[in-house]
Amino acid sequence: MAATTVYKEPAPIVDRENPLESMMSRFNIAAEILGLDDSTYNVLKAPDKQVIVNIPVTMDNGKVRVFEGYRVVHNTILGPSKGGIRYDVNVHIDEVKALAAWMTWKCAVVDIPYGGAKGGIICDPTTMSPGELERLTRGYTLALKDVFGPDRDIPAPDMGTGPREMAWLMDEFSKTVGATSPAVVTGKPLVMGGSLGRTEATGRGVMVSALAAMAKLGMKPEESSAVVQGFGNVGSWAAKLLAEKGVKIKGVSDISGAYWNDNGINIDEAIAYKNVHNGRLEGYTGATLMNADELLLADVDVLVPAAVEDVITEHNAHDIKAKLIVEGANGPTSASADPIINEKGIMVVPDILANSGGVTVSYFEWVQNRLGYKWSEDMVIERAERIMTDAFEKVYATSQKYKVPMRIAAYVVAIDKVAQTYKFRGGF
Repeated sequence: MAATTVYKEPAPIVDRENPLESMMSRFNIAAEILGLDDSTYNVLKAPDKQVIVNIPVTMDNGKVRVFEGYRVVHNTILGPSKGGIRYDVNVHIDEVKALAAWMTWKCAVVDIPYGGAKGGIICDPTTMSPGELERLTRGYTLALKDVFGPDRDIPAPDMGTGPREMAWLMDEFSKTVGATSPAVVTGKPLVMGGSLGRTEATGRGVMVSALAAMAKLGMKPEESSAVVQGFGNVGSWAAKLLAEKGVKIKGVSDISGAYWNDNGINIDEAIAYKNVHNGRLEGYTGATLMNADELLLADVDVLVPAAVEDVITEHNAHDIKAKLIVEGANGPTSASADPIINEKGIMVVPDILANSGGVTVSYFEWVQNRLGYKWSEDMVIERAERIMTDAFEKVYATSQKYKVPMRIAAYVVAIDKVAQTYKFRGGF
C-alpha cells in the first residue's frame, strides 16, 4: 500500500462559520492566559503577507481562462514559512489566512524551525486535464517566484494537489533561479528528493498522540476500542497503526457510509478493499453498514475524527461516549462544542498537535534536501515519533500547569514560543 498511496497534508477546512474567527477565539483565550502584551498580540494576530495573483492559462480548447490564486504568509520569526497549496472551487482568503496561522502554531507546537503559510487557487481540478493543471501550477509558481524559496516560503501538497504538482512547482522555480532547487517544496516524488515515511506521517502522528493520551488516562491499548471517522490517507493509516498496537477498531467511515464490527474490523483487509474499489469502502462485507452520524456517538474508548471539519458540534457533543478524542482532521470540533466536551471530562488531543506529524516529516524532507543526504525510513519514523511524543508531553504539562484543556494548552505552548522568540530577537 505504501508504494501506491500518496501522502497529502491534512486538507484545509471550509468552516461553516468563519475559520479565521474560529482560530482567533482559541488564540484569544491562550493569549489571555499568557498575559500577552498588546504589541505582540497585534503582530501575531495578523499575517505578515497576503498575496493575490491572477493566473492566465491557455485551456485545451485554445481559450484563455484567468484563475485567482492566494498565498498567505502568517509568520516567519521561527524560520521560513511552510504550508500546503489547495486547488478547490471553495478556496477563499479567510480560509487561507486561518490555515496559515494554524500552520504557525502547528510548527511551534512540535518545535520545528518554520513559520506558517498556506496557499490556494480557485479551480476545480477534477474537470481539468493534466496539461491545464501543469500550466496553472507553473503560472502560479512564476507569479509567486519572489515569495517562494528554500529560505523564504516552502509549499507542500494539500487538497487537490499532490507530488505531481509539487514536481512541476519545483521545476518551474528551479528555472527561475537557474539551478535545481529541491528544498523549495516538500511532498515531491521520492525520485526527486521526497522523504521515506511521508505517506503515513500524519496517521502515525495521530497514533503516537493517541497512545500518549491513553497512557495518561490509564487506558491499555490491548483493552481499548476506537472508531475512526474518515478512511482516507490520515484515517486509514491511523486505524492501521492503532490496530497494530492492539487497539480494537470497531468502526470506520468514508463517503460511502459507516461500517461497524463489534469484534473489530480487519484494517489491512479494509484498506486492501478500498484500494481496488476506487478508494471507497462501498460494498465492504467485513463490517455492517450503519448510520454515519451514529459512528461519532459509538460506545468506544477513543474517537478519531479524521475526515472533515465541524463533525463534533453543540448538537451532538452531549451524546459522545468516548473518553478520548484525537483530531486527525483540521477543525473537526466546532468552537461551540468545546465547553460541552470539557464539561464531560473528555480529553481532546487537538488538531494542531495530533495531525502535526505531516509537517514534521515535511521538515525532514527539507532537511534531507538541504544536506543532500537521504535518511532511512527507520530513522524518519524514530525521529518523527520522538518529536510527536515530546510535543504531547509539553502540551500535557502545560494543560496541568494552567488547568486548561489540551487544545488551549497547545495554543499556549505555540504562542509562547513565538512570542519569546520575538522578545529575544528584538521585536518589531
